[in-house]
Amino acid sequence: MLTKTFFSLLLLAASGATVGEATVLPTKETRVGPDPQAEGGILRNSKITWFHPGLGACGLYNGDGDIVAALSYADFDPHTPNGNPNRNTQCGRRVRISYQGRITDVAIVDRCPGCPPGGLDLSPSAFQRLADLGIGVIYGEWRWV
Repeated sequence: MLTKTFFSLLLLAASGATVGEATVLPTKETRVGPDPQAEGGILRNSKITWFHPGLGACGLYNGDGDIVAALSYADFDPHTPNGNPNRNTQCGRRVRISYQGRITDVAIVDRCPGCPPGGLDLSPSAFQRLADLGIGVIYGEWRWV
């Protein structure tokens, strides 16, 4: 039973599935202003979800209490040299996220295969700095810091 549960959690983490997507607000991701990959660029109306981190694409182990995020595959993959995500130039970069007047900074430590371009998947403690976990999905803005 324990092995089956562990395997299920491992598959869930590997698939990039997000836990807690209870409420989805109808909206569309839009890029406003400069490219968010550039310093000072802001990505508005970005889909932000949460997940239970573990061993991330950057080669680091993180837990629910770490203030970390996974970056959308579309924004992560172009910065992966020679197919090695551990050397991705986005690993360790920090982003500042804001939602309904709340702001938090997180470090990029993983790749989110289920996130749309511009999307972020946060650790539970990072997500809770912005909203209750029960909400599951929020639409906020972020920029590199």
